[in-house]
Amino acid sequence: MPPSRSGSDPVAGRARSARASKPAASKGAAPESVAPPAVLPSADPVPPTQARLPGRSAGVKNVRGPKAPARAPEPPRTPPVLVHQMRGDVVESRHRGSIVEVGIDGTVQRVLGDPETLVNLRSAVKPFGLVALVEAGGVEEFGLSDAELAIMAGSHSGEDLHVRTLQAVFRRAGVSQQFLGCGSEGAPLDALTAARLSRDGERPGSVRHMCSGQHASLLLLCRIKEWPFEEYWRPDHPVQLLYEATVARVFSTSPELLRVSTDACGVPTYAFPLVEVARAFAMLADPTAIPHRDSRSSLADALCRIRDAMLANPEMVAGSRDRLDTSVMKAAPGRIVAKGGAEGLRGFALLPGEGRPGASGVAIKIEDGGGFDRAASAASVETLRQVGALDPAALRALARYARPVALDPRGERVGEAVARFELAPVGELL
Repeated sequence: MPPSRSGSDPVAGRARSARASKPAASKGAAPESVAPPAVLPSADPVPPTQARLPGRSAGVKNVRGPKAPARAPEPPRTPPVLVHQMRGDVVESRHRGSIVEVGIDGTVQRVLGDPETLVNLRSAVKPFGLVALVEAGGVEEFGLSDAELAIMAGSHSGEDLHVRTLQAVFRRAGVSQQFLGCGSEGAPLDALTAARLSRDGERPGSVRHMCSGQHASLLLLCRIKEWPFEEYWRPDHPVQLLYEATVARVFSTSPELLRVSTDACGVPTYAFPLVEVARAFAMLADPTAIPHRDSRSSLADALCRIRDAMLANPEMVAGSRDRLDTSVMKAAPGRIVAKGGAEGLRGFALLPGEGRPGASGVAIKIEDGGGFDRAASAASVETLRQVGALDPAALRALARYARPVALDPRGERVGEAVARFELAPVGELL
């Protein structure tokens, strides 16, 4: 069930009222013994003759004697440790998190930790939000290539190939890149490109920001719909309302029920339980398998087009150097679509194929954000290995992500992140 917006806390309100109405002590009064604090009444007080027992209606008279003692609230669920950061034989850090694999019908296939943990999609929303542009006819209107679609669904590294691709789109659409509202903080992600720009005294513009592809898709929607380009990032702008409605359709909810906050690039982002994120990636893996009775089957054509564009252009989804999404897709060509989000969120769409009779989606959340991506990388490769999505050749290609290393000034390995967990099928757990 989609989370609803949080409201006020009536209990806290009552507590404030009680404190505010406490009479002040009169001057010169003799000290009194301190009485225990009064217990605040519950939100719906029950007369003693109608004391409720767990599982019993308030209208049934208690004939079993005194009221049973209240059960202690469940302790907070602590996710298991997924990755240990080792230096020598000492564990320096422990990264906890949750993992869930879901079939296209919503069946949970594997789970570790809390599948209901609430996560912000952040950049993981991009393949799904791009549906709005595809359904609006953007591919035909602007003659978009698969590479151009892929960069709008991705979080690119700001390399020259990414800049040239987006600039070509802006020229054909007659839209100035000066309208981009994503800023240039942290751009470009690619270290070699950043070093070259610094050497040449070139200041990176917004087009090199990792989210400029997503923002370009929003500007193209504004062009098609004849909406103003100015302040397109605001939540009440028509393009954001359309994007929000599209995300709500993907997650089978309504815009009014979305949990909304603001992403680092300035546009809204949306929160869902981790298990729902995994199901969305399952649909991305095989959109044609979405049951016809599911309203989301109407998304199939657009999702297929986006999925195929990402599969064909993994370097546009992330970058040509040291990007996990790109490396996973290149190591398992045509079998996995990978798209991460900030703060240790990873999503994988696992296509059906040899050894995999049906599509599934995997979502991973590192509780502490991932520790410079080392935990998310290690947990991702180990998860994909355990679900059978990577063959030996792919595992060799991804070895540097499976155990990210820490180096000393001479380039010697002095530490590494090690994933240690067992992601058993749910049937075995039961």
